[in-house]
Amino acid sequence: MINTKNINTKVFFEEAYKELIITDDRKKLLVSISDIIFDEYLEREKINLNFICTHNSRRSQFAQIWSFFAIEYFNLKNMFTYSGGTETTSFHRNTVKCLQKTGFTFSVVDFSHQNPRYLISFEGTKKSILGFSKVFDHPQNSYPFIAVTTCDSADQNCPFIPDAIERFHLPYTDPKASDNTDLTEETYLKTSKQIAGELYFIFNEIKQRLI
Repeated sequence: MINTKNINTKVFFEEAYKELIITDDRKKLLVSISDIIFDEYLEREKINLNFICTHNSRRSQFAQIWSFFAIEYFNLKNMFTYSGGTETTSFHRNTVKCLQKTGFTFSVVDFSHQNPRYLISFEGTKKSILGFSKVFDHPQNSYPFIAVTTCDSADQNCPFIPDAIERFHLPYTDPKASDNTDLTEETYLKTSKQIAGELYFIFNEIKQRLI
């Protein structure tokens, strides 16, 4: 059972990695992603990551936010993280609530019932990122980028992603099925924890190679 009280971001991130259980195939995929990020970073001295899921509402948003945290946590320079979808919906309220529970702050900068924009940050940093649902090639997302698709439908609907340096498919189970149930909070936290743990793995690999 996941603690339902508010959780410190750093503690959640570190525990997600410590409790991470991954198959050999999944580990190979995570290592492959870290290898490409590292190689491209050395060549370009800057790297953009774009996490893509159909609606840019849940999993891709989790991945962008935790990557943003990981880059700061490991003190990595000139790495930037974005997200997008094959269509625009909204940054789902359950995703927002889940990230708030783990210490991220959301300040509304452009209110819209359909798709509000948030300035997102966390304790200990002066940096922030703009979060809202958008298509993967939105002007907000800097090119060129490494594309990481996070759901099966995105992988099927995006056979070609223009200007992607590389493309990886890193699927996660959609927490959407738990919406409006007694398991909503727990399910979203589990999804967030898996994504946080795997992104810790990826960026830790990069950090170790840069030392």
